[in-house]
Amino acid sequence: MDKLDKLDLKILKIISTNARIPFKEVADLCGVSRAAIHQHVQRMIELGVITGSGFSVNPKALGFNTCTYIGVRLERGSLYKEVAPLLRQIPEIVECHYTTGPYSIFVKLYAEDNNDLMRILNGIIQEIPGVTGTETLISLDESFMRSLYIPIPDED
Repeated sequence: MDKLDKLDLKILKIISTNARIPFKEVADLCGVSRAAIHQHVQRMIELGVITGSGFSVNPKALGFNTCTYIGVRLERGSLYKEVAPLLRQIPEIVECHYTTGPYSIFVKLYAEDNNDLMRILNGIIQEIPGVTGTETLISLDESFMRSLYIPIPDED
């Protein structure tokens, strides 16, 4: 955060809300040139602050109607290094986290329906060597999703 200036933070706040906004509009909102916006964005990419951009895809529009969070218990937490690459091969898994607490791994996945979820859970995830158990939480509705809050310091 020390490497970012006030303009960087303002740009981040704008583009994290709408990644498709043209740099010209960002420049107008920030009161600087398009070239300045481009330079700041490029620098933030090089610093690893901005890690990607793209389109958000609605899973339900593609027939994936069940959003699920699964806590995965392992024989030993250190098996994470072997299990995570196997979970990455399951295309329905969109997030995988190494965690503290009752689970070694927590994943988010989308399935077509409960039968598809059962196929993935029982036929794939629970068959991975080192997995000793799972706990499944089905999301009934996504209330909201947003980017990280980006504070912008007051003007001097």
